[in-house]
Amino acid sequence: MISDAWLSKKIGNMVLCLACSHLCRLQEGQYGICGVRKVENDKLKLTVYADVTAINLDPIEKKPLFHFLPGSGALSIGTVGCNFACSFCQNYEISQLTKKQKGALPGRKLLPDELAGLAKSYGAKSIAYTYNEPAVFFEYAYDCAVAAKKVGLKNIFITNGYETRQAIDKISPYLDAMNIDLKSFSDKFYQNLCNGRVAPVLECIKYAYGKGIWIELTTLLIPGKNDSDEEIRSIARFIADLDNRIPWHISAFYPTYKLTNIPPTPPSTILKGYRIAKQEGLKHVYVGNLNKSQYESTYCPECGKMVISRSGHIGNNLNNMLKNGCCPFCGYKIEGIWQS
Repeated sequence: MISDAWLSKKIGNMVLCLACSHLCRLQEGQYGICGVRKVENDKLKLTVYADVTAINLDPIEKKPLFHFLPGSGALSIGTVGCNFACSFCQNYEISQLTKKQKGALPGRKLLPDELAGLAKSYGAKSIAYTYNEPAVFFEYAYDCAVAAKKVGLKNIFITNGYETRQAIDKISPYLDAMNIDLKSFSDKFYQNLCNGRVAPVLECIKYAYGKGIWIELTTLLIPGKNDSDEEIRSIARFIADLDNRIPWHISAFYPTYKLTNIPPTPPSTILKGYRIAKQEGLKHVYVGNLNKSQYESTYCPECGKMVISRSGHIGNNLNNMLKNGCCPFCGYKIEGIWQS
């Protein structure tokens, strides 16, 4: 379905897309880097409005968000297309489809009010815009977020962090949380493996945090690419300087897409990342893709006792012991959003 991509600006005989930090300047008939935003009749169009390619009811912990309505369900949706081209993308079948296919694209038509109603009928507490990059279908995500708020649902972006300030300003009244991929602290990594830059991601994290959106960060450690002590420490220090209460999820890589020649991340590397993060003062650090429950659980930063236990399929194996968001042992207010 084609709709106006109103997060844009006419400049002379070109149209400037303001959804992401690529800031594509497009002439008539041109697509943006994402492959779903196109100029037609001097206006920017979103070619995948309400065209949902992936939809699932997921545990919120799968996003991953560990300090946001634990144990609740998030109705997760995505379209096709992405403003990045990550060599290690797990959803490349939909995110990279538009790099080789233009025009008619797959998707189930699901209008914003319909999506909000569906989420309510499933008992979800939130809608997560995920699977591919929500910035590329921003206008649809925005309309869905508005519809979701009207029926008491929260909204979540699972994102690579390339949203512009204009995008964040527009959606911040309706956006409750973001899990942002901080893929590396190296601009070379972003250029060579993602077709992006690191500076806009760091800016997005800081700006969204400043707007009061709940932030959690995720880093996939890839052997030989972004797993050095120096890089891990640089990321940890960046987070600590912003707010050492921000949860950081450190995940293990498994060969996929164009990086099948790289072995899985050794558990020792992931645990090294955990130790470095704690050394730098981060209060909430989590390990992903290793099935080590002691590193998936939440501990009180004040008394050190476990307050949320998670193991295995964490949506089904979760024990939240918090009392009104506070540690039941010492009363410390644990950082997060605990009630809908």
